[in-house]
Amino acid sequence: MADPRLYPSGSGPHRDESTTDGSGRRLYNPYQDLNIPTAYKNLYDLPTSPEFLFQEEALVQRRSWGENLTYYTGVGYLSGAVAGAAVGLREAAHAAERGDTAKIRANRLLNSCGSAGRRVGNRLGVIGLLYAGMESGMVTARDGQDDWINSVVAGLGTGALFRAAQGPRSAAVAGAVGGVLAAAAMAAKQAAKRYAPARLLID
Repeated sequence: MADPRLYPSGSGPHRDESTTDGSGRRLYNPYQDLNIPTAYKNLYDLPTSPEFLFQEEALVQRRSWGENLTYYTGVGYLSGAVAGAAVGLREAAHAAERGDTAKIRANRLLNSCGSAGRRVGNRLGVIGLLYAGMESGMVTARDGQDDWINSVVAGLGTGALFRAAQGPRSAAVAGAVGGVLAAAAMAAKQAAKRYAPARLLID
């Protein structure tokens, strides 16, 4: 390493003119006198895409069963909590009376939103949990085939299992509704993949 006393003003043999700012002051470069090539910055350019140990894992374009479980359960609970809070807000607004103070109204609003949010969020969270488990089970049972059949069967099973305690008829109706909703969601997903990029290019 060069002695800094020999080059007090930063005019050493390794000085790079690009390391000065607009005012002419030299910027400190800790790698300047270490004879390291300028490509050392590439060491810190870490990849942002997922890395896989095996090539077969990289070819799979879907979430794992654990990620699937977490995703559907979390999305279901959060969506239900938001929807339930909106319902609770409406109920609190209808239950408000003229002589209520601001404290009473705020208390009623919080209680109503919290109660409805927990109720709806728990239901949708359980539905997401059942759906994710059945879909992952179908993928495993069909040796990794990931298509619309898995989603439709998972929707049928989720609706039937969620309403199984209400009786066979209610379970059958709920299963049919779940299968139709899953098929509609898959159709909408395929339509979005096919037509959304073209529309964006046209716009």
